Amino acid sequence: MTTAQHEGEQTVAAAAKIAMSSVAPSHRQGGSTRALLTPSSVGATSGFLGHIELAPGESVTEHYHPFSDKYLYLIEGSLVVRVNGEEVRLERDEALFVTRGQRHRIENRGNVPARVVFQISPLAPRPELGHVDTEPVPNPAAAPPKVGG
Repeated sequence: MTTAQHEGEQTVAAAAKIAMSSVAPSHRQGGSTRALLTPSSVGATSGFLGHIELAPGESVTEHYHPFSDKYLYLIEGSLVVRVNGEEVRLERDEALFVTRGQRHRIENRGNVPARVVFQISPLAPRPELGHVDTEPVPNPAAAPPKVGG
């Protein structure tokens, strides 16, 4: 990581690299979610980037982000994203924008693993306010992805 001086004594990251293998996955909502470039990992201040992997038949339970938009880019497989109950099919190399406050659920109905990169922006005022589950999660005892400090 490189650093640059900013606002006197404060040092902020000018560039940062994170290996996906260095971030523990969360299985709380289903599948495997890794929050990669976040406020806690690189000092991000405007949003965060992550990765979700879903095996065939797996899904990320329905939820919404009251303060943030979500950007999804599918890099492998196919997905069905239910947004407010409406199904949107997402194929490899397609992207989807979900506006803040919209309930969404991500499902792999295919026969191969699906891998999607996501961006959430802007950040919620506090990490615990950024995500609201609207259906029971499959692994409630598991920790959510680490985003904030």
